[in-house]
Amino acid sequence: MKRIAVIGNPGSWSTEKLADAIEARTGFRCVVDMARVTLDLQSEKLWFEDHDLSGFDALVIKKISPIYSPDMQDRLSMLHLPAMRGTRIFSRPEAILAAVNRLSCTVKLRSGNIPLPPTVITENVDHAVRAVEEFGRAVFKPLYTSKARGMEVIESGPESRRRIERYQAQGNQVLYIQQMLDILSQDLGIVFLGGEYFGTYARQSFGAWNTSTSNGGKYRPFDPPREIIDLAWKAQDLFGLDFTCVDVVETADGPMVFEVSAFGGFRGLLEACNVDASSHLADYILRRCGHD
Repeated sequence: MKRIAVIGNPGSWSTEKLADAIEARTGFRCVVDMARVTLDLQSEKLWFEDHDLSGFDALVIKKISPIYSPDMQDRLSMLHLPAMRGTRIFSRPEAILAAVNRLSCTVKLRSGNIPLPPTVITENVDHAVRAVEEFGRAVFKPLYTSKARGMEVIESGPESRRRIERYQAQGNQVLYIQQMLDILSQDLGIVFLGGEYFGTYARQSFGAWNTSTSNGGKYRPFDPPREIIDLAWKAQDLFGLDFTCVDVVETADGPMVFEVSAFGGFRGLLEACNVDASSHLADYILRRCGHD
């Protein structure tokens, strides 16, 4: 019997769904809350309750924290040593670390010549004001967020400085500023499993400025052209994640990438295409572990 643990948020839909899929195949279930994990550097053991996770056949990271924050990086660093010592971890902590912070993610994408919306990063309010004036309308994005939480649209005008100062005072010392694009009312989630194209869904907006499902966006099926699949493949290949979703938007200047997801999601493909990605991910992990 393979012992494979799911690292995630106990009780959350995606975590439990993946744990269900792995239990159905192995007869073993272990859902790990990183808040209750201890790394003993002397013995090099990673403890969760009475389990030494470093001795498991594999660990699967579905989520690392209930909220996005710099603490996520600390938790991923705790997993780095067992990964270096041979514990199979999907996706590897260093791959997730490169994607989980919006700034490091997009810097890596830019270094790989992936087309991105015009973007400025600064801590200087004067520079931020000039960026908004140049863009006309900009989206300010926290470095750690999902589903558009904490994002704010700021337009050029007499109120822009005050709004930028307020946004920075809310805990966003580093100002990540992206030009708001004139796009269709949808963006695309292009999913990859083991570096291979797996499927695509669209998120369609209904009145909100963004397509996030937390703001009323809906999933629907979409069959992308080869050009977009190839671009998304190139973007995800920079990170080496086992399961991920690349956010792509179509513009008048061609497709652009917003981000590569550190964890990927199951719900979009399930609701739009009736595809259970959790089952396919479980099968992939067992193949990599040599299922017996």
